Amino acid sequence: MANYTLEEKDGFTVLGIGTELKSNYTDYAGINQEKEAFWRAISEDGRLGTLKALAANDYVFTVNEAVNNKMMHYAGVLTEETIPEATRVIHFPKGDYLVVPGEGKTSQELSNTLTGIAFGQVLAGATDFAYVGGPNAAVEMGQRDGVFFGEMWIPVVRK
Repeated sequence: MANYTLEEKDGFTVLGIGTELKSNYTDYAGINQEKEAFWRAISEDGRLGTLKALAANDYVFTVNEAVNNKMMHYAGVLTEETIPEATRVIHFPKGDYLVVPGEGKTSQELSNTLTGIAFGQVLAGATDFAYVGGPNAAVEMGQRDGVFFGEMWIPVVRK
């Protein structure tokens, strides 16, 4: 089974710039294309840089959340500040989190890898905890030797 831990985290808030994902939730290729187009757009137009300038640390959050029956995808940072470009303040609850570490050659590869391991392997085989909804995030924590590293944070409940 994949490497993971269960950790208790204090509640935290992420300021995000987001987009609605229109592909069917089982259309992984379509979802990934939409995510890549979103990240390319916010990188090129400067919104991602503006968001990062407000961050309390170097972490960049890739957040997925169902909001009003819509599949939403956000780029976010930990901050107490806000900007007009922000589309949502995302509250993560205090509690137990599934934490899955990983690496990728790009930010997008890191996010996709973490999501695949967390949802496709760990949660699929979990018997003593479960994801019951709410925001989840792939957290890009930095780079070393040209490789992006980070963790997936998913709020869970113990069974």
